[in-house]
This record gives sequence, structure tokens and C-alpha cells, in this order.
Amino acid sequence: LQRHSIHILLLVIAGLVTLGIVMLFSTSAFAQQAHGDTYYFVKRQCFWLVIGLVACTVAALVDYHFWRKWWWVAFGAAAVMLALCFAPHIGLKINGSRRWIGFGFANFQPSELAKIASIFFLAWWYDRFAPRTREFWFGFVCPIVGVCMLIGLIAIEVDLGASALIGATMVATMFVAGASMRYLGACAAVGLFGVIFVATKIPERMQRFLAFLHPEQYRLTEGLQQWQALIAIGSGGVDGLGLGNGRQKMLYLPEAHTDFIFPMVGEELGLVFTLLVVASYLVICVCGFLVAMNAKDRFGMLLAFGFVVMILLQAAVNIGMTTSLLPNKGMPLPFISFGGSNLVICFFMLGILVNIHRHGNPLV
Repeated sequence: LQRHSIHILLLVIAGLVTLGIVMLFSTSAFAQQAHGDTYYFVKRQCFWLVIGLVACTVAALVDYHFWRKWWWVAFGAAAVMLALCFAPHIGLKINGSRRWIGFGFANFQPSELAKIASIFFLAWWYDRFAPRTREFWFGFVCPIVGVCMLIGLIAIEVDLGASALIGATMVATMFVAGASMRYLGACAAVGLFGVIFVATKIPERMQRFLAFLHPEQYRLTEGLQQWQALIAIGSGGVDGLGLGNGRQKMLYLPEAHTDFIFPMVGEELGLVFTLLVVASYLVICVCGFLVAMNAKDRFGMLLAFGFVVMILLQAAVNIGMTTSLLPNKGMPLPFISFGGSNLVICFFMLGILVNIHRHGNPLV
């Protein structure tokens, strides 16, 4: 299983991407931003898919040790691009948040680049200072300060979800690296308290949290998306209404082609396919961790582990959010939801996983 783990991983991801394209064909025609073009989002997703495959191929061919030497380039680029979100005529303010920069023909979300940059940094740090991992300053404070430089820039964009995602991945990576559990426990508690505290100070986020606690009371306002998502999943039942026959995508469920595409899978294809999607991410978890455990060195192990955790946590948050198990937070479902930035970065991480596997299994 270990020698074929990457092949299973690639097969599963190919299935998720195919499902995503199929569901975009079904749902995106009703999106208000389609500008009357039935295939507007499908064409854009295919465009980003090609870029993602190129990024995956390059990452699979370039020795992953390259990033141990040049991690600071990705880190610096992420910091600069995050700062550009606040630059006039470059940064874009959408729905009250400055998370994007515009290139004319497309928009890019720098927080996606910050995800891989933070993992590059952590893998390099704990490889470089492996003997000092248990120390307070070198094994705990310094790596947190480094990652928090990026998290701080993301947080002031008012993107608490990406901030929490990177923070959680950081704690998980530090745990695997061998940092002190005493310090990590305190860090996790402080981080969770910090996210909740900040959310309570932002009226929109507080309304979303109240809608999560009292969904029926807020079903026509802040809880509309999650309420309609539950209707979609419930109406699909076990077998689904049939591909293309979903009703919630007809302007009832906002963002049905992006963050809330999972309920549309449930409505049109039924419980069986939603469980297959969940099972697919579990397979990614197992295969990804096998790649990490059999990496050639510590740097590769931490890199692979961080990437897999990043993808899995994002999938868990999206599925939890769209099924009302978590408060509403805009976050795409990896490899399925519409979103070019996330798709390209996920494929780039996949390419590095392939490279790590190849170096750990030279005959494969």
C-alpha cells in the first residue's frame, strides 16, 4: 500500500476534480455572476485547472529540497502580495474584505500562497534546528512569530477562516516536529480564544455565530445559506434528485457553485455521493500520511504532513460549515469548489507530495 499510496492519491483527486467540473456544469449557470454565459464558471475553472496541472507537474519534477534553500522567496512573496491587498487599484474589496489582488484577467487570493509559505518555513525551521525543537525559544516562540507575520496580514483583511486554518496547521506541524505539548496546548487555547474574541468584535461574524446557534431564528438573514443547504441535502435523500435536477441552485442557495457546492452534491446525487466525497478525503489523509512517514528526510516529512493537514482541515471546515456543524465561513471545498487560487495551490501541494514520494521510493 505504501508504494502505491501516491497512485491511489492521484486517482482519488482526479475523481474529486471530475466531480467538481460536473457539478459546476450543473450549478454555475444559475449564478448571478455568470453574466448570462451558461459555461462562464466552467471555462474559468478549466483555465485554472490547466494552470494547476502545470504547477503540479513542475512541483513533481523539481527536487523538493529546492524549497529548503529558497523557502524565504515564497514567504516574502506571500507577505508582499498580502500587503498589496490594501494597495489602491491593485487590492480588491469584496463583501467587506480585502482578500484579493486583481491582474485584469483574473483575481488571486494571496492567503492561498501564504498557506504553502507557512509550511515551507516551518519545515525548514524544524529541520534546521532539529536538536533544539524542545526549547522554548527555538522550538516554540520563533516559529510561531514567523508564521504569525503572515497570519496577522491575513487577519486584518478580515479573513478569520484562513487565519485559523493556517494557525491550526501550524500547531499540528509543530506537534509532529516534536515541540513541547505544554507550550502547544497553551498556544492552541490562546489561538482559539483569540479567534472567538475577534469574531465577537466584528458584527457580521457575530451574526454568523448567532445564526449557527439559532438557525431557524436567522434562516432569512445571516443563516440563509446554511438553512438552504440543509434543505438541499434533505431533499436529495439517499439517491438524490438526479444530476441537473437540483432546485436550491436556482438562486435559493447563494454561492452554490463555490463554498456551498457540497450540499448540491447531496441534493442532486444523494447521500451515497456525499459519503464518497467524505471517504475520498479520508483516503487522501491515509495516503498523504503514508507519503510523509516514508519521506527521505525530516524536511520532506514535515512538508508532506503540513500539506495534507492543510487540505484535510479545509475540507473538514467546508463540510462542517455546509452541514451546519460549524459556523458559516467562506472556504472552498478542495478540488471541487470553483476557485482558481485554491485549485492551483492544492495542485502545487499535490505535486510536491508526488516529488517527496518519488525520492522516498526511487524505483517508483
